[in-house]
Amino acid sequence: MTPAVAALRRARVAHRLLEYRHDPAVASYGMEAVEVLGLPAAAVFKTLVLSAPDSRLAVAMVPVTAEVDLKAAAAALGWKRAALAEAATAERATGYVLGGISPFGQKRRLPAVLDQSARAQALVYVSGGRRGLEIELSPAALIEQTGAALAALARHRAR
Repeated sequence: MTPAVAALRRARVAHRLLEYRHDPAVASYGMEAVEVLGLPAAAVFKTLVLSAPDSRLAVAMVPVTAEVDLKAAAAALGWKRAALAEAATAERATGYVLGGISPFGQKRRLPAVLDQSARAQALVYVSGGRRGLEIELSPAALIEQTGAALAALARHRAR
């Protein structure tokens, strides 16, 4: 059991775990979950660790089909600027490896922002704390458990 799953169980949050065998050759962890589990891509959210110029950290959750709009994330967090945190910094702060960073059960709870598109989903999926483990839960539960602010964070890539 990962710290993320333990945190949800302690809080008695309704959720479901979905496991799959992670292929180490795959670099797009979220899209791997979409493809292997047959999930709707708009409902699968990646958890990205952001850093402020003053070294504060936060997490931003956006659909796996999008990139995070760093200006929008900074504004939602009340920061002047935001950047993606270095991999080692993200792993050290959360206690998880890249591709398995969960918004739950982090070593130290980071402020969170969630793309507003999550509200349109009946269920959302986030990492369960390791590659190959997704957590299914309601958007309301995700917001409540992370304290996430909602904002327009997703910048969709041109196809």
